Amino acid sequence: MKLALFYLFSVAVVTMAEDLSRDLRNGNDAFTSRMFSEVVKEKPQQSVVLSAYSVLTPLAQLALASEGESHDELLKAIGMPNDNATKAAFSHAERSLKSVKGVELKTASKIYIASNYELNENFATTTRDVFNSEVKNVDFTQGQKTASEINAWVEDQTNKKIKDLVDPDSFDANTRAVLVNAIYFKGLWKSPFSTYATYDQVFHITKEKSATIPMMYQKSEFNYAELPELNAKILQMFYEGEEASMILVLPNEIDGITQLEEKLKDPSALNKAISDMYSTEVEVTIPKFKIETTTNLKDVLSKMDVTKLFTPGQARLTNLIKGQDDLVISEAIQKAFIEVNEEGAEAAAANVFGISNVFGIAPVASKKFYANHPFVFYLKTEQTTFFNGLYIT
Repeated sequence: MKLALFYLFSVAVVTMAEDLSRDLRNGNDAFTSRMFSEVVKEKPQQSVVLSAYSVLTPLAQLALASEGESHDELLKAIGMPNDNATKAAFSHAERSLKSVKGVELKTASKIYIASNYELNENFATTTRDVFNSEVKNVDFTQGQKTASEINAWVEDQTNKKIKDLVDPDSFDANTRAVLVNAIYFKGLWKSPFSTYATYDQVFHITKEKSATIPMMYQKSEFNYAELPELNAKILQMFYEGEEASMILVLPNEIDGITQLEEKLKDPSALNKAISDMYSTEVEVTIPKFKIETTTNLKDVLSKMDVTKLFTPGQARLTNLIKGQDDLVISEAIQKAFIEVNEEGAEAAAANVFGISNVFGIAPVASKKFYANHPFVFYLKTEQTTFFNGLYIT
């Protein structure tokens, strides 16, 4: 018997009691750093975008549905001490998601259950109250019809940015359920770029390889710092409402991105860099870009010490579906998208989890942030990083 879980996320903000806020923030920071490092290693010399926070959310749901060592492993992965803290933290995150000023946020959750099956009552209550999920019975033997319904829902929740999340061939008579959580982000810059100032320019992919791409330019007040410990510069550009921002970390050297990635494995390195920023006039030149990335989360999570979910006999997802206690994650995929242009940024991400029964003071002169070679970027609020990635070209 097979259970497929599909999740789609883009952004979350945490506003809660300080201890829960700290636990979730620290867990997300650590998880983001590790996942980014693994994804970059899997996709050398490629631009990537990912949403580590969006993976935390399904892992939290699966933690609440699991028992034993699998349950403990999942709690450790998401940085939460126990189930009650998990419920409280993610419930606050779900509610506060809707209160971020100046950006468009859409969130929705839905669980598709095979005909004649039901969620475990406790899990059904939790997923409704904490994750705001709806429930609907469907016939998974009609793979094309069910896949079309789910894909249409996903497209609608992500402004058509994530398409064909579900493959009809992934459903059969043994499929038990599909969980889908959709979140969509779009923000307009507080200080937009003028389209008239966008022009084609050389971007250095490496010292030996370059490409000509559209580059945006403006001079305005931004948060900025030079970071000797990272051999890099950092820039923060706010979206309208000044509660969400994009942060870019640019190595000083054209070929410095590998060293920067290594240093950013420590989440405290980014936090310190952010704390070093100050407001000053900056001449900013950055690429106009779009990135789409598909990541094999099963491989990535296994390298991040989340292994029992994928091991027959060890997943212990006994609290998920009535009468089903021998389930295991058979696949996990994330699809992510981001577009950055003169107006702002638009982003979405989708995770597919398939479960089967198996066996300072600003200086007067303006600074220059000239991103004509690879850099790392983050979409975040003060509390939470919800997207990050690497731009190479």
